[in-house]
Amino acid sequence: MSESQTAGTRIVGLPPHTLDAMRAGLPDLIDRMVLAVIAEVPALAAAAEESWRPVIDASADQLLGALLDQLHASTEPLTAVPMQEVLDTAYRFGRREARNGRPTEVQLAAYRVGARELWRDWSSLAVRDGIDRDQISAFAEMFFAYLDQISAAGVAGYAEEQAKSGLDRERQRERLVRLVLTGAPIEDLERAAAEANWFAPRTLTAVVLPSQRHTAIVADPRTLNVPEDAIEVAAGQRVVLVCDVGGTARPPFLASLAATNAVVGPALSWQAARSSVRRAVRAAALRGPNAVDVLDTDEFLPELVVGADADALADLRDRVLAPLAGLPDRTRDRLVETLRSWLLHHGRRDDVAADLFVSPSTIRYRLRQLRDAYGDRLQDPRWIAELTVALAVR
Repeated sequence: MSESQTAGTRIVGLPPHTLDAMRAGLPDLIDRMVLAVIAEVPALAAAAEESWRPVIDASADQLLGALLDQLHASTEPLTAVPMQEVLDTAYRFGRREARNGRPTEVQLAAYRVGARELWRDWSSLAVRDGIDRDQISAFAEMFFAYLDQISAAGVAGYAEEQAKSGLDRERQRERLVRLVLTGAPIEDLERAAAEANWFAPRTLTAVVLPSQRHTAIVADPRTLNVPEDAIEVAAGQRVVLVCDVGGTARPPFLASLAATNAVVGPALSWQAARSSVRRAVRAAALRGPNAVDVLDTDEFLPELVVGADADALADLRDRVLAPLAGLPDRTRDRLVETLRSWLLHHGRRDDVAADLFVSPSTIRYRLRQLRDAYGDRLQDPRWIAELTVALAVR
């Protein structure tokens, strides 16, 4: 610790026999402290029952032994050299707590409970030995300054380990996503999931959405971010893989994305999630950037099938609409619209009229124009199939 961190801490001159009594009672005191921590900090109880108890005992022994050494010192108690090893111990303890997934409040609670037991014991010894009020006040000041530094070192260790672990976890999860996207063997995927400490869900669903909406669906810590360089999407879009929003969970999930311009792929087994990514990305490209509502690709399958090869679709449309090429644009557009509705309604003129909000007589007139343009081709099954594919999706 630097001298600036200990400025103002008064020198404590406890009598040698009091310090000797404190040191002699240290083993029993440590037992009481550890038992109190176990009783009052449940998160550490299970750890103490396992291999952690020796670690806790050894750490407490070192920290308290060092404190007694400070009390024996005739110079400023909290100097840098004797404290560093102690602070390193607290720092390592904080890192260990982070690796075990316990919140930092757990170690702080342990320090508070331990400090209470320690102060209760040592202050009683000081009073018993007739130490005056000023000395006890100086002792308390030094005691709690020491514990503050120990706690701060533990928190610093916790924070560094958590930051390091977070970066490591993100790197491992990015590697997992890349393996999923390349269709790696299942055994490689499962190994990567274990290394990333990622608990595999039943399904993953790809979602393409604007970057500014990205945080709306990453509350589940299992959600995976697809690296921006791993898949090609429009500028300003992100792709994430969301866990277990298939089946009955899908409607409320879709509702939660209302007005986000999100595109939601199918829910597939997590090992097959690359197909969900591909479908969602293709659907996002097909519908364009100006849409607002959420798009469920399960309801967009015809468009995906027909739009699988945009160039081929354009060529097909040019070919099947060639008989109308010589007409004015406005007339041609009306006839294309009528032809599409006629195909989808299997020639039922009243249904076509209702669909286009025109009279049946108008539909009869337009159909005569179409028959004049196409002739017998409107009776040819092959032509009907090609027209249906070309015009089914706007």
